[in-house]
Amino acid sequence: MRIITAIIISIFTLSTHSQTVDNFELKNIEGKYISYNTIKGKKLTVIDFWASWCKPCMKAIPELNSVYNNFKDKEVQVIGVNCDGPRSAAKVEPLVNTLGIKYPVLTDMDKTVMTSLNLSAFPTLILINSANKIVWIHEGFSPGDEKLIHSKIEQELSN
Repeated sequence: MRIITAIIISIFTLSTHSQTVDNFELKNIEGKYISYNTIKGKKLTVIDFWASWCKPCMKAIPELNSVYNNFKDKEVQVIGVNCDGPRSAAKVEPLVNTLGIKYPVLTDMDKTVMTSLNLSAFPTLILINSANKIVWIHEGFSPGDEKLIHSKIEQELSN
């Protein structure tokens, strides 16, 4: 069985000027290892860290489906990273199907990727540009945040 080193090839790193995302590898909901570099967007990548027990996460996911549908043709990828622990792992795939998530969902049961970025809240959304630099971090979700997310993506696409 693979160990954490197989889960993550290269963990997120923090440079002196800005945080960047290096390639990592996590399992998808079918149990297959997927690398970040193979699924990231060409222009922007949105990563949403979420958990099944998180009520704001459940409100954010339908909006992220909308983000995915609106921006996938503009070379923007949305990736969900579920951070449920091993006890809740069996809930993830049925929840993804129930919520109709269309974008890739990876699992990070030990929160290695999230922790390496010093993120602690659910949901936390990060926006990454084509140079793998994190250009925006948004914690939590309230009604109306979807407009902010769309606006920030549009702003970054126009840069």
